[in-house]
Amino acid sequence: MSPLSDLRSLLVEPGKALDLNDRPTELDLPGNPSKDALEAELAALREQIGDIQDLLFTRRERALLVVLQGMDSAGKDSTTKAVFTGVNPLGIRAASFSVPTPQERRHDYLWRVHAQVPPLGCIGVFNRSHYEEPVIRRVHGEIKNGEMKRYLRQIADFEQMLSETGTAIVKCFLHLSFDEQRERLQERIDNPLKNWKFDPSDLQERQYWSAYQSAYSQALQATSTAQAPWYVVPADRKPVRNLIVARLVLEALKNLKATAPDRKPELAGLKVV
Repeated sequence: MSPLSDLRSLLVEPGKALDLNDRPTELDLPGNPSKDALEAELAALREQIGDIQDLLFTRRERALLVVLQGMDSAGKDSTTKAVFTGVNPLGIRAASFSVPTPQERRHDYLWRVHAQVPPLGCIGVFNRSHYEEPVIRRVHGEIKNGEMKRYLRQIADFEQMLSETGTAIVKCFLHLSFDEQRERLQERIDNPLKNWKFDPSDLQERQYWSAYQSAYSQALQATSTAQAPWYVVPADRKPVRNLIVARLVLEALKNLKATAPDRKPELAGLKVV
């Protein structure tokens, strides 16, 4: 059995208080499996994800939205690549949300997000998400706590609507430590092949670390529901992080109970000549 077969300890339980400072950023696995062993299990999980995704795409009755959120350098890009490599690209929709464009600013903050929700039959991956707007604005003092609560209520309502109309949701907060972030940002500076990842604003935002931990704690606590649960994924060890997210995605897909399409009776006995 996989050392990650039970992930309930990572769940943000609805209605219960959350402080990210109390959640681990590194997970000790039974037996201390090697990186090769973790990669082998991840490959097996990807195959299962691909098989179920094929059924999902064929029936086009349900969709799955995977939200990846976290601090800068937590691994949202690399997690997406690690978990979904090999899955049929026709059934994957990946979206990344950066600073809103002038056109997007002329609409409500969920307008651009709703446009990227996966169609029925597909898996959607949000690299950053609708949580950026309230969290960043709260950290920088642009909104007060009352308005933050209003944002989170709207987000919870939005996600409930998606759930009720056929889109299952699983949300993963990639929980990185302060020290690990420093090492990863420094690597982006020192390694020419990773210079493209470096944004000077990352260093500025790092100064608000404590405020971000507080704002994210509030956001995850307020919006983790039975229909759209949050999981705090220890992200200091990349192979473990990837394996956890893959397991959560596979579990969510299995819960959709996608089955092979029914045979079309009009095709019975038909011969191609």
